[in-house]
Amino acid sequence: MADIYDLVIIGSGPAGMAAAIYAQRAMLKAVVLEKDVPGGQVINTYEVDNYPGIPDITGFELSTKMREHAEKLGIEIKSEEVTDLLLDTTIKKVKTISSEYSTKAIIMATGARWRKLGVKGEKELTGRGVSYCATCDGAFFRNRNVAVVGGGDVAVEDAIFLARMCKKVYLIHRRDELRAVKILQDSLLKHDEEKVEILWNSELKEVIGNDQVEKISILNNKTDKLVELDVDGVFIGIGTEPNSQLIKQKVDCDEKGYVITDESCETSVKGVFAAGDIRQKTLRQIVTAAADGATSVYSAERYILENF
Repeated sequence: MADIYDLVIIGSGPAGMAAAIYAQRAMLKAVVLEKDVPGGQVINTYEVDNYPGIPDITGFELSTKMREHAEKLGIEIKSEEVTDLLLDTTIKKVKTISSEYSTKAIIMATGARWRKLGVKGEKELTGRGVSYCATCDGAFFRNRNVAVVGGGDVAVEDAIFLARMCKKVYLIHRRDELRAVKILQDSLLKHDEEKVEILWNSELKEVIGNDQVEKISILNNKTDKLVELDVDGVFIGIGTEPNSQLIKQKVDCDEKGYVITDESCETSVKGVFAAGDIRQKTLRQIVTAAADGATSVYSAERYILENF
């Protein structure tokens, strides 16, 4: 079995890099496959201040440290796009554009992507006032004015969370009623308008600023009136989409496409594991992705010992 890997890790974000580090320490023959720039979504995060033991670091710097750690241990990292997975045999196959890998186990660590609004200024100011994660970045906006876009559970939860620390929170929603569950709505509506103001029938049209967010342009879709608000941050709370296209027809997933696993990170197919944001879970953070990476390797190692 010289040409067979113990483990193929697909994805090089925090989950994939943590898995790579643990795989090398377990002396597994492993390879990491990544189609894009190594690092995952975290490289687009301007500041990370909630990863234990490493405060005041950019997402790019943290990602680089993780990769350097894995490389120092000798992990093999290849820039290849995976095109297909064959999972119905004991030895699984991972096909890329140029190669095919045989492996005893697979860890899917391809993450998720934030849903974007696509408005002017959003892309340019992402990481500089535009955020998609209130629990990640909210502390940077303490005692400042911020806006949250959306009307579902994610947006309302973000608004409630931000109201604890921000001077004022504007919730921008394109309809005249929220879609969030009632308990969240009730919690949000307990705040007076000095703290939380809901802008009904409103749509974010533009994020304005030079190096940082300075203001936003909002359209009332009932009156067609366009107004500008001075804010320091904009949180887009319209959810995420998992990067599960490769695997969602091959293992059990929920209705949103997130891969369903047990506590060991194993999917419905033996020997196939999912780690990080691609997995159905409560909290998607760098630290939980790294924890999944460690757990999935431990589980994969046990699977290999019991089956080969």
